[in-house]
Amino acid sequence: MSVTDPGLALAVVGWSGSGKTTLLEFLVGQLAARGLRVNVLKHSHHDILLEPPHKDSARLRMAGAAEVMIASPYRYAIMRELRGEQEPSLREQLARLAPADLTLVEGYKWEPLPKLEVFRPALGRPSLYQDDPLVAAVASDVAAPAGLRPGLRWLDLNAPEEVLAWLSDWMMTNPKVSLNQSVNGG
Repeated sequence: MSVTDPGLALAVVGWSGSGKTTLLEFLVGQLAARGLRVNVLKHSHHDILLEPPHKDSARLRMAGAAEVMIASPYRYAIMRELRGEQEPSLREQLARLAPADLTLVEGYKWEPLPKLEVFRPALGRPSLYQDDPLVAAVASDVAAPAGLRPGLRWLDLNAPEEVLAWLSDWMMTNPKVSLNQSVNGG
């Protein structure tokens, strides 16, 4: 595993309010408890506010700094102002992460990555799996519809252990689906 290819990746996709973050929190906690290193890259369509505007780091950023790193004995964060630049690609963002056993990507549903869809029909939004052949499994709060395409797994969203078991199996059977290969369409 190299810095340019930090490991296996799976996008967790679905509409807002479907339960992606709750499921991810469970999966990350369980995998980390097993000793696996798990990265998460979360996409947001909104402005990201990580600090109050009166704090030194925010003031320096607003003064014109291109990047500001906040460091402590507990964590560090780098904030980069795009100032009109195009949003970095998924590949560029993934390259910033340290190597891991698995990187879970929340969002980026348009990217060519293997996907786990979190689908709640009650939200009134369309499913993604019907139009995206890269959706490998669907975690839903309803029973599987008839006529699923071969190979697509339907999981009970209300039984997160079932989703974890599927993910563990998926990780073992898909070691060739790396971040670099996925983002490059390989």
